Amino acid sequence: MAITFTEISETFELLDDWEEKYRYVIELGRDYEALDEKLRTDALKIDGCASQVWLLPHVQEGKFRFDGASDAIIVSGLVSILSVLYNGNTVEKAKEINALKEFNDLGLGANLSTQRSNGLNSMIKSIQSYLSSVS
Repeated sequence: MAITFTEISETFELLDDWEEKYRYVIELGRDYEALDEKLRTDALKIDGCASQVWLLPHVQEGKFRFDGASDAIIVSGLVSILSVLYNGNTVEKAKEINALKEFNDLGLGANLSTQRSNGLNSMIKSIQSYLSSVS
C-alpha cells in the first residue's frame, strides 16, 4: 500500500529531532521507485539543483503524475515526498497544491540547506510549469 502525505506528516510529528527527520527523508528516498536510468536525459534534468535531478511529468487517464530521480539520497527523499503530494491528482487539483507550504508545514523548508531549498523550489517550479501547460 502506498504511503500518503498525511502519513508522512504524522511521522514527522512523531520524530523528535532533525537528525531523525532527515533519516526518515533518506528512508523515503531509498524506498522511492526512481525514474529509469535510460530516461535520465538532459531534457528532463532540473536546473538549479546542486545534485542531479530528473523529472518526467505526464497525464494519464486524467491523472497527473511524475517519475523522478536524483543522484543524492536526501534529494531522492524530497522527490519521493513531492510524488506522494502530487501523483494521482487531477490536473486541476494538482495545480491547487501549494507544495512549498506543505514542505514548510513539515518543517523541511526551514531546515534544508540553501542549495537543497533552491533545488526543491526548482523541482516545484518545473512541476507547476508543466501543469500550467496542460489542460
